[in-house]
Amino acid sequence: MFALAQPVVSYTDPWPTPLAERLRRTRQGKHRVAYLYDTLDSGTFRYRVYNMIQALTERPEIAATYFTGGELPALASALPDIDVLVVGRYRYTNELSQLICRARDYGKRVFFDTDDLVFDLDYVPLMAATLDLNLLHPDLWDPWFAMVGRMGAALKLCEAALTTNEHLAERIRCFTAKRVTVIPNFINREQYALSQQLYAQKQASGFARDGRVHLGYFSGSATHNKDLEVAAGAIARLLGNNPDVVLRVVGFMELKGPLRELGARIERIEFQDFLNLQRHVAEVELNLVPLQDNEFTNCKSELKYFEAGIVGTLTIASPVFSYRQSMKDGATGFLARDYEWDSKLAAALQRLGDYHALAEAAQRDCEQRYLWHRHTDLIAETLFSSPMSSG
Repeated sequence: MFALAQPVVSYTDPWPTPLAERLRRTRQGKHRVAYLYDTLDSGTFRYRVYNMIQALTERPEIAATYFTGGELPALASALPDIDVLVVGRYRYTNELSQLICRARDYGKRVFFDTDDLVFDLDYVPLMAATLDLNLLHPDLWDPWFAMVGRMGAALKLCEAALTTNEHLAERIRCFTAKRVTVIPNFINREQYALSQQLYAQKQASGFARDGRVHLGYFSGSATHNKDLEVAAGAIARLLGNNPDVVLRVVGFMELKGPLRELGARIERIEFQDFLNLQRHVAEVELNLVPLQDNEFTNCKSELKYFEAGIVGTLTIASPVFSYRQSMKDGATGFLARDYEWDSKLAAALQRLGDYHALAEAAQRDCEQRYLWHRHTDLIAETLFSSPMSSG
């Protein structure tokens, strides 16, 4: 584990803004966009709304703001003043349908933004199985089919779509035949500022470690149970053969199978806010991202790579689409197919002697490609310049 002196961050959500201020923003700037997302959360809202707005504010001529599901009347009143409406993973309601129709009557561009394969009913069984849901529970299917069906209906109301990777974009095109633009997930200012401090500490110490090796699994939710199982056997074997190796699990996770017997070798840390999470990621040598390889997981973004890379922590990930596209195996991280986790874990441990070179390569890559301002032009051009043709 890396020895860092970064204290716990006193955290409060950075995004709450009074409605009056957000309405005022719809009357500012030459170009104006309003994002709609149901609730303020640290997941999709942060990545697909807050971070997007932050990137757009790099351009002084652009005014960007957000509204929540309880603020549809206020958003409706602001439609004449905005140029673009972005509907973020919002389920169909009569009020939403009326809002979108009214926006289009005003001649406004309307995009649907999704970061997951949650709009096509054909994939509901796969989604439920991937998320380790109880497929035999009698009350499982109605809410899941309803949620996905309503999401798909809302997507079809919009003129174009935004998403996180090209694999998911192709699924949207097949579903709707609409224009789709890939705007990847990325790091915001607050996350980068803290990550710079953490990375600077690593560099200043020469990547000094305490003698133990920490593997980190940052789950976020228990729905990743089956993902962890992909690498669980290899992790258990590594811990069994190496007393100086520790597994750190952050978030909600039910340990099953061989890992259940290694409780003394596993650090459990409760779910963290997105800033303090960076501290825990920065301390570990290896960030583990095992994933099942199917249509649902290939639609996931590479956020676990860049949020680790930006603090100089190396990632071992399953080579699903986004990680295969973003990481260079053996150069900025390691890609491990299901049967390769033993060998890739061993290879990563053998590279601890030149860890700093690999970590610096990953950090440079993430800094060059995944900071908020790197995407300002793409977002602005997509929202305010691109034609609304299909294809």
